Amino acid sequence: MRVAGSSFQGFLLCRKNLTNEVGKMADFAFAEAKGVEWGCFPAWKQWGVVHGFLCRTGGCSSLFPGGLNLSYNVGDDREKVLANRQKMAAALDFPLERAVACQQVHSTHVAVVTEQDAGKGTLTLADAIPETDGMVTDCHRLPLLISYADCVPILLADTRTGAVGAVHGGWRGSVGKIVPHALNVMKEAFGTEPGDVVAGIGPSIGPCCYEVGQEVADRAAEYPSCLTPHGPGHYMLDLWQLNTLELLEAGVPREQIYRADCCTSCHKDRFFSYRAEKGKTGRLYAVIYRK
Repeated sequence: MRVAGSSFQGFLLCRKNLTNEVGKMADFAFAEAKGVEWGCFPAWKQWGVVHGFLCRTGGCSSLFPGGLNLSYNVGDDREKVLANRQKMAAALDFPLERAVACQQVHSTHVAVVTEQDAGKGTLTLADAIPETDGMVTDCHRLPLLISYADCVPILLADTRTGAVGAVHGGWRGSVGKIVPHALNVMKEAFGTEPGDVVAGIGPSIGPCCYEVGQEVADRAAEYPSCLTPHGPGHYMLDLWQLNTLELLEAGVPREQIYRADCCTSCHKDRFFSYRAEKGKTGRLYAVIYRK
C-alpha cells in the first residue's frame, strides 16, 4: 500500500480558512492499493483501526468511465457495482460478505450492528439495515459502510473498548445531532466514553461551495459561526465546523478530532459530488472496522 501525504498538500487547500484550530487536517493523507485510492488518517493505525474515504477512480462503472461507483441505486449496472465493491474490499483488506451497509434516509437513527448483520446491504440494497444513517459495533473485522457524495461521512473509534461507528451527516442529520446521538448509543451499548473516542470528519462539500436557503439556515441557527451570509436569504454552511462543535460539546477532546477539510464539490475529479454534478453522479463509501 502506498500512502501519500505532503505531495497532496495543494489538493487540501480547497478550504479557504486554513487556520483550522480544531481538527487534524495536516494528518489527512491518501493511500492506494490494487488500483483503488482512498483518503485516511494515518495516525489511526496505532489503534488497530482500518478505515478509508473512497475516491472515485479505479473502478468499472457503466455510467462513469473508470469510476468506482459503489451504489446500486443510481442506475448503474448491478454487476459493475458489485465488481467495484469487491475492488474496494480487496484494497482495504476485508471480505465483502462481512461488510454492513444501511438504507440512508437523512435521519438521526443509529443502529447497533452485530455478527448477525454481516453481509447486509452488500449484495443488494433490499437487505441493508433499514432507515438508518449511523451504525456502531464492537465486533472485530465487521466493516461498516456509509455512502456519501457531498454529505459528511464521520467515523468514530473508541480507543479503549474497540468499538467503532460510521455516521452519515447531511444537513438534516448534522443539525439533528446524529454524531452526539451515535456517541450516546456507543456509551449505552459498549460503555464508550467520549474522552476515549477519536473522530474523523471526511471529505464532503465544504463551506466554500455549500450554499443553503433561509429554511436550512434557521435549522442551523444554534451554530451561527457555521453560517456566512451570501446574499439575501442565502448562506454558506460549514458542516465540517458544525460537526466539530457538536463533537466538542459531546466531550470528544479537541486533539482527538481529525478533519480532512477536503471539498468534494471543488474536487469532483477525485470524488463524486451530487451538487457539482447536478445529481447525476455516483456514490462512494466511508469504511471503518477494527482488526
